[in-house]
Amino acid sequence: MMKWAVLTLALMGVAWAELAPPERSYKILMLLPVSSKSHRNVFLPVAEGLADRGHKIVILANHPPALNHPNVEEINHGLSEFNTEAMDLFAMRPDPAVVFKVLQDALPIIARKLYKIPKVKELYDRRKEFDLLVINHMFNEVVYPFAHEMPFITVATPGMDSRQSAVFGNVLNPAYAPTFMNAFPLPMSMMQRFLNTIAHIRIAATWRYFDVLPSVQKEISSQFPDLPPLLDIERNQSLALLNSHFTVTGVLPLLPSQVEVGAMHCRPGKPLPEDLESWISGAGSEGVVYFSLGSMAQGQSMPKKYRDMFVEAFKQLKQRVIWKYEVALEGVSDNVLMRKWLPQQDILAHPNVRVFITHGGLLSTLESFYHTTPVLAVPIYADQPKNGMNIQASGLGLMLVWEELTVKLIVNSLKELLNNPKYRATAEEVQSALRDQPQSPRDRAVFWTEYVIRHNGAPRLRSPAATLSWVEFLMLDVLLALHVAVVVAVYVLRRLVGAVCSRVLGSRSTGKKKKKE
Repeated sequence: MMKWAVLTLALMGVAWAELAPPERSYKILMLLPVSSKSHRNVFLPVAEGLADRGHKIVILANHPPALNHPNVEEINHGLSEFNTEAMDLFAMRPDPAVVFKVLQDALPIIARKLYKIPKVKELYDRRKEFDLLVINHMFNEVVYPFAHEMPFITVATPGMDSRQSAVFGNVLNPAYAPTFMNAFPLPMSMMQRFLNTIAHIRIAATWRYFDVLPSVQKEISSQFPDLPPLLDIERNQSLALLNSHFTVTGVLPLLPSQVEVGAMHCRPGKPLPEDLESWISGAGSEGVVYFSLGSMAQGQSMPKKYRDMFVEAFKQLKQRVIWKYEVALEGVSDNVLMRKWLPQQDILAHPNVRVFITHGGLLSTLESFYHTTPVLAVPIYADQPKNGMNIQASGLGLMLVWEELTVKLIVNSLKELLNNPKYRATAEEVQSALRDQPQSPRDRAVFWTEYVIRHNGAPRLRSPAATLSWVEFLMLDVLLALHVAVVVAVYVLRRLVGAVCSRVLGSRSTGKKKKKE
């Protein structure tokens, strides 16, 4: 009986041990002035967890306040240059590099304007009042001036990013490690390993040295001429909290300064509003299909031909469908309920929800596994195709490509997920492993955040590899020395052999001459 009680607690995600009380109340500044709502949602559990322990949290973001907590102050800087809700993600699908162009245009303007906003300038002037900074690792180099001579950690919202990992001295091997934007089936072929290597190099070089960061550096240097280069400041980060977990995102080598906290935003389901509960429960044994493309992809941006396919496909289902869509649609069948906002985790937690049609964003992917819901992934851009491929390869669901969609393909894929029990069984296996942890991901994030403060930036976490140049790390100087040594040795050996041969042959010819005489 005790064994089953322990196992039940583990599967429920209950931490085995409580965190020790903090030594004092810390002041922590979270900086994510360039982020999507989904990125912001990764920060909120950390902020809430720290605030619950009595710490004072200030968040600078590009979104209205989301938390109602007495220990949390949220500041919206108000700049509109990076507005994810205005982006047409479907238009970006043919060329994922478009997002880099958007950032290349927006980030220098944000860098130029940000420190001229009175509330931001006031926050910058008193930055040393804080015990620690927490920075969104992606697209937020504009706030590195805050981090100069300050301890800071980063939150890697897409999980492992090989570009950031290299900063810590953990250079990932492209023979098996994907970039955050794409992946290949494992084991990779020779050509796939070649393409993956090029992708690792291209993403890092494009961002850091060519298209984006140099223009941000120019704007920052004009305002802070005595500031070290932004990349030098970046190297001083103490820790990265990775929004990943090996059960979902795969196994990669980690340093002590890289801590996986994936699914820390996940939680048990709460009771649904009465109308939603009635709709889902009323579906009976056939169950419900839930369809959402996340917070960034607005439903009306979906091309009409695809929208019409889903409308027609849903007419052919016995199941009821809940569809997150911002405006009313004509021709939708009676088995479809449409809402512009829905409590996603509470819906996924309902036992009558059978399949989740999703864009494959990392947060939605983690939520589906946390709540054991098989997935039909229809990725749009960024890391979503990689997540979709992982979903299908792991047996957790299926992935479809927009250009290949037909009504028949949508219906058949949903029927496969609805009728084949292997997908639910695999999801339950993943959920069991995902929840079976010695402490909750949120508590782990809180512990390591406090750890860095307690240990004055935690310099002992730092890998010696982080201080090496790429020449030193790749041992190019040593390899060159070995190459020179081999060349010299071969040269000397050839000269010795030549000299010996000449002497031996010379003595033989002399002997022959004497015999003839």
